[in-house]
Amino acid sequence: MKVLVPAALRSYTHAAQVEAQGDTLAALFDDLQRQFPGLRFRVVDEQGLLRANMRVFVNGANVRDMGQALQPDDFVAIVLALSGG
Repeated sequence: MKVLVPAALRSYTHAAQVEAQGDTLAALFDDLQRQFPGLRFRVVDEQGLLRANMRVFVNGANVRDMGQALQPDDFVAIVLALSGG
């Protein structure tokens, strides 16, 4: 499936969009880690949950459940949430 990578993580992928596989969001990030070592840790914490500052959209829907089922033709966008004050 196609995965959109935010600019802040492109030092790992060297591309704005990459291909990865996985039948769940957790498996997808395992594949991304295999292909791009260090990427998973920036998005997923030690408990296996998405970090608070990260958002993941699957076909446009915001997803936080790492067990979310994925299909090979899904489009996944990793987005770095910005905050300020």
